[in-house]
Amino acid sequence: MNRKDLARLKTWFNGYVSGYYTDDSKYNHPILLKENHTKRVCENIIMIGKAMGLSDYDLILAETMALFHDIGRFEQYTLYGTFSDKASENHAKLGLQQMAVHNVLSENTKDEKRLIASAIAYHNAAALPDINDEKALLYMRLLRDADKLDIWKVVIDYYHERDKHQNSAIELGLPNDPVWSQKIIEALMNNKIGRLEDLKTLNDFKLLQISWVFDLNYTPSFKAAENRKYLDQIEATLPKSKEIADAVGKARDYVKSHMHEDSLTGD
Repeated sequence: MNRKDLARLKTWFNGYVSGYYTDDSKYNHPILLKENHTKRVCENIIMIGKAMGLSDYDLILAETMALFHDIGRFEQYTLYGTFSDKASENHAKLGLQQMAVHNVLSENTKDEKRLIASAIAYHNAAALPDINDEKALLYMRLLRDADKLDIWKVVIDYYHERDKHQNSAIELGLPNDPVWSQKIIEALMNNKIGRLEDLKTLNDFKLLQISWVFDLNYTPSFKAAENRKYLDQIEATLPKSKEIADAVGKARDYVKSHMHEDSLTGD
């Protein structure tokens, strides 16, 4: 796979996404949100990969994974009117189905197809698979980091504009009640990722998003999260509470402790 192949895939992607736009600007907004998200995830994965010293070939393959990681979102929103996998179906699986239907990777090698498909399949999974394929795990971790870095940006931008443009698709239909769940707090206090099934309110979802730092993998990812002040910005939208402050503090300490390492977190 080379730069020419990547350019061809980008052209195909742009044409595919354009087919989901309608004359309804309100309907188009979530489509545009995901299209722009994809572009920034591509930028993030290149940033992380370059900082890690990956080869040009690895960067091309990684960007291809980022380009297609959320391709199932467009069909998901069209079919179900939501980005909630729980309320519809797994968008990673749906995306791989769309790629197969359109034979998107027809010119890629068997090994490239395997690596691209596995990274997409696990980009939204609760945990990585228990395998010994370090190459596949590398790409999975890269994509998960790049994705998280931009999801933080997307949700923060949304929280700042929420009063003007409320979107239940982004909020997963959760109520904006002034309370939070102890299970999410406990996860943060134990350096663990919160569970989707424990979400009861929008505050829980925000705390879950903060807990994603415990699933970051690479030093450049931690540095980006810190430099972009993602945790500070999400915390600013949460109720003022010592319990919340302590929980967010655990996540903040975790990020800072991993900003100067040169390998996987190992946690």
